[in-house]
Formats: sequence, C-alpha cells, structure tokens
Amino acid sequence: MAKDRSSFSEGPENATVAVAERSPIVDTKGSINLRIEANTRQLIDDAAAILGKTRTEFMIETARRQAIDVVLDQRLFVLNSERYDVFVHALDNPPAPGPKLRSLLRRVPVWRK
Repeated sequence: MAKDRSSFSEGPENATVAVAERSPIVDTKGSINLRIEANTRQLIDDAAAILGKTRTEFMIETARRQAIDVVLDQRLFVLNSERYDVFVHALDNPPAPGPKLRSLLRRVPVWRK
C-alpha cells in the first residue's frame, strides 16, 4: 500500500488546504489507445501546436488536470472557520423529515411490486 504525503497551505480566507498525494507504486509507463474523429484530432493538434507541445504532451497534461479537478471536487472542501462551523452544525442537526419525505419512505419501490 502506498504511503500518502500531505501538503498544507493557507488560502485567501485563512482556510487550510490539504492535498494528499500517493507515492507511485511502480515507475512504468503504459499506453492508452483512443479512437477519435478527425476534426477532434485536428482541434487537439492545433491546440497543442499553439502551446508548443506534442499531441501526447497536450493530452496527458489536459487529462491529468481535469482528473485532479474531478477528484478534488468530490473530496476537498475549502471553508473558512465560520463557514466550517455552519457546515458541521448542519450535518450534526439535520432538519426533521417533512411530510413529503415521510410519504416517500413509506412507498414500496417499483422493483418490489
């Protein structure tokens, strides 16, 4: 199992940000084969050329950046201390179930009928 390293930095609103990075298990390269339309390939090639990169460099950097954003969007919350307290309070004190929720929970699911 890989060890995690964390880095911390202060955000603009005095929020602490922690990002965990996994140590690589193996330092080998693999390949990914893609089938794409010609116009999409040309668009990628044009964008890579503008940045002075190869198609491979451009695609790897772009995909990696997007993957990081997706993962962090699901796992990282950055809140100042006041908003954090409000968030924790909301988690600790959920609203009482209303009539619509009680009705929904009493229904028999379609797959059990």
